[in-house]
Amino acid sequence: MKNPWTIVLILAVVLISGSIWYSGNVSEKNNEGVTFSPNVKGNADSVVTLVEYSDFQCPACAAFQPILNEVLTEYGDQLKFEYKHMPLPMHPFAEHAARAAEAAGQQDAFFAFHDKLFAEQATWSRSGNPTAAFIKYAEELGLDTAAFKRHMNASLVRDKVRTEAKEAKELGITGTPTFFLNGTRMSFETYEDFKNQIVLAINPQVNFSVNGETVDGEVTTRDAVIETAPAADAPTTQVQFGI
Repeated sequence: MKNPWTIVLILAVVLISGSIWYSGNVSEKNNEGVTFSPNVKGNADSVVTLVEYSDFQCPACAAFQPILNEVLTEYGDQLKFEYKHMPLPMHPFAEHAARAAEAAGQQDAFFAFHDKLFAEQATWSRSGNPTAAFIKYAEELGLDTAAFKRHMNASLVRDKVRTEAKEAKELGITGTPTFFLNGTRMSFETYEDFKNQIVLAINPQVNFSVNGETVDGEVTTRDAVIETAPAADAPTTQVQFGI
């Protein structure tokens, strides 16, 4: 009679090998068809580039969307906007949401899903498991949900999200949202500051009203206000980030 431990060892090797083969097969299947291009909107050929590092579960990022949308609506033909991922450790579903957005991006629906995630943040971020909500959003957007679910679990998608998060960390970013305008990290205290800096980058000769006076060219944006009415949902109080 053979040593029973030999039989146990052989069975263990077979089971482990089978598990590795199955995992590899599943991973390969999930990665099928996955390709990436930058998540860009606006004018892709513009010399003025705004990059945002953001977290879908971050309340400050969600609060910033109305002003960002306003800027893109008004200046989108003169501005290239790129979204990059920085899921924060304090947000347990942030990476999951980023992977879901990238999965939607495989069907050319990244920003449509991006908007859904921020609009419904209070719902999915408080659930025990947001997967069902993400699949529901994919259905509402008319996506192929079978492909969406595969790509959401694709290792290539996971790696893209983590690579961008690593890039953000190497840039010294600790909170979200963080913006770079033409490669320079933006610093501002109000939504008006944010808008003014972008307008100046687009047109350095723009006129601003400062304390009732008109100033041409360079101005201190903290004290400058564009001569247009702010959006009703765009607060002008100090901005709080990284939460």
